[in-house]
Amino acid sequence: MVEVGDVAPDFDLTDQHGRQVRLSSRRGRSRVVVLFYPFAFTPVCSSELRAVRDDVGGLGAADVEVLAISCDSRFTLRHFSDELGSSHPLLSDFWPHGEVARRYGVFDEERGCATRGTFVLDLDGVVRWKIENGLPDARDQDAYLRALSDIGG
Repeated sequence: MVEVGDVAPDFDLTDQHGRQVRLSSRRGRSRVVVLFYPFAFTPVCSSELRAVRDDVGGLGAADVEVLAISCDSRFTLRHFSDELGSSHPLLSDFWPHGEVARRYGVFDEERGCATRGTFVLDLDGVVRWKIENGLPDARDQDAYLRALSDIGG
């Protein structure tokens, strides 16, 4: 399990458009919110990602990047992104199935999906805040916006 104070494990995943996204390439450029979510097209995940899409203040800041990760295929994520009208990368942890979610300690082995793990990283890629919500429990977006505010830019 990744803890506050740890350097976030690096990953290189494919987004909904087939582009490779490497976490470590954001170091020194932006604070990062890593959002793991269970499944595309489910009600809670859809509402959470719509809230991220619609946020104008905290998550829209120039030095904040949201990387949303699920174990869905990139093809599923492309359709999901189109439906949501999302501009944030939706990253596929499809194969090896759930490898990144496992490294972060947020993979549900029984269901074969990520849980609702949220990690706020500073400019150096250090985890400054984290929380894990149960599968049916939506995140409190204001909580990670406060965490971003606390660590500054």
